[in-house]
Amino acid sequence: MKKILITGCSTGFGFKSAMYLAEKGHHVFATMRNMNGKNKKAASELMAFSNSKNLKIKVLEMDVTSDQSVSEAASKLPIIDVLINNAGLGYGGPVEAFSSREILEQLDLNIVGTIRVAKAVLPGMRGSKSGLIIQVSSTAGRGAFPGFGVYHASKWGLEGMSEAMRYELAPLGIDVVLVEPGPFATHFFGNIVQPKDEEMAAAYKHVGGFLDGFGQQVESMYKDENAPTDPMIVVKIFEDLINMPAGSRPLRTIAGLDFGFQEINDATEPVRKAGLASMGLSDWDGPRS
Repeated sequence: MKKILITGCSTGFGFKSAMYLAEKGHHVFATMRNMNGKNKKAASELMAFSNSKNLKIKVLEMDVTSDQSVSEAASKLPIIDVLINNAGLGYGGPVEAFSSREILEQLDLNIVGTIRVAKAVLPGMRGSKSGLIIQVSSTAGRGAFPGFGVYHASKWGLEGMSEAMRYELAPLGIDVVLVEPGPFATHFFGNIVQPKDEEMAAAYKHVGGFLDGFGQQVESMYKDENAPTDPMIVVKIFEDLINMPAGSRPLRTIAGLDFGFQEINDATEPVRKAGLASMGLSDWDGPRS
């Protein structure tokens, strides 16, 4: 039984993984912001589910963009075995249309938010010389499309930071891995944040047209029973990674529709490993079992 902290549990991967991993016997700490406000229904459902099945799910308020909120939630936690950094949101629109403040908000949520939570659990992991951090990235962290530049910046940044953390933490017994979902039947596209500067965005009609068409394509995929868009695909990848022995977990795992980006991972992995070997750091590529 692992003590698992999951962020962003109001919907999607977080909500489903909290239920599923608790049913598997783990002690889950499901966090979300506004649990007494707009996310009250989700929080109540998780608690009711836990009580009805006598499971271990504790729902906690946590806004990953707030140092104080993360600190207050962390004060209620035991030493965590697994952190699933799932909380995130996408900003969609032409890069020029976003203000510097909006861009910083995207980076704060998708990059800085993950390290706020990691810093809260790492002292305990370092003390026990074990632990696993699963960073929920995206195929958008491995390729780029028009209209998602700000979101790409956040996920590409998360990829680089997480890879560096993997090497830093492996000698301390802690594993860091990335899960890269494609489009899934969650609320991601419905919650995309658009730029406030509508006049500037209107100058990019070709980008708006692409985004509309892409959105329609994705929606049609959700209705296709044969398309790999069930969020449980990602949840079970979380489970597989948790169950793998230390030292055997891959750095990157793509889930669902990959737009061909799996080929990028396949092509760059030998280069990554060769680069580590050239610096004498091969033993830092995940903790030794």
